[in-house]
Amino acid sequence: MSNLTALPGVGRTRGRIATVAFALATVSCPIMAAAPALPPPTAGHSTQPSAVDADCPALLRHTLNSLQTGQPQSLCQYRGKVLVIVNTASFCGYTYQYEGLEALYRKYKDRGLVVLGFPSNDYGSQEPGTNQEIAEFCRTTYGVQFPMFEKAAGSRLVANPVYVELIARTSQTPKWNFHKYVVDRGGKRIQSFGSDVEPTQSGFVSSIEKLLAEKPAS
Repeated sequence: MSNLTALPGVGRTRGRIATVAFALATVSCPIMAAAPALPPPTAGHSTQPSAVDADCPALLRHTLNSLQTGQPQSLCQYRGKVLVIVNTASFCGYTYQYEGLEALYRKYKDRGLVVLGFPSNDYGSQEPGTNQEIAEFCRTTYGVQFPMFEKAAGSRLVANPVYVELIARTSQTPKWNFHKYVVDRGGKRIQSFGSDVEPTQSGFVSSIEKLLAEKPAS
């Protein structure tokens, strides 16, 4: 044993030093309580509708890529409009109906009509091209200006969320290209017209004019 530890009072002195040191350490670096656990991140899609969505008909609460630009487009921008929704193809016996659809759109768009085109290769494989090729064909052949949406690779038309609702509410599934649905301004009343109904046919045009005459919901 060293002489230092044998000296009287050394043990008590060491004990006092240790006590003081611990007290100083506690003051300068207090013991921290455990931080509360953070809540797990929520999923990327909110189930709480926004103020805009609350005014948007369920049929239009979807975002799809524009055929012409490739950019995402919310269909809610067409709420309050009368809609003609049509599945299209570039190599069909009814492809010429593009001309009548575009004429209808240009004639009535200022009164609130919008034609929405959905290219599909489901019927007779008559729309095999890329989205860029389809857009170019529509523009250069028929001067199409009405909004169209990209052909979804690998999925059928009936899986498109817009068509899921159209079919559910009318019990009418397109049997061929250029089947037409006419939707009122509120997105509630939907009429279904087969491929052989021409866009210029009097009964078809009359149904659109009646809906255009109705005032948009305030």
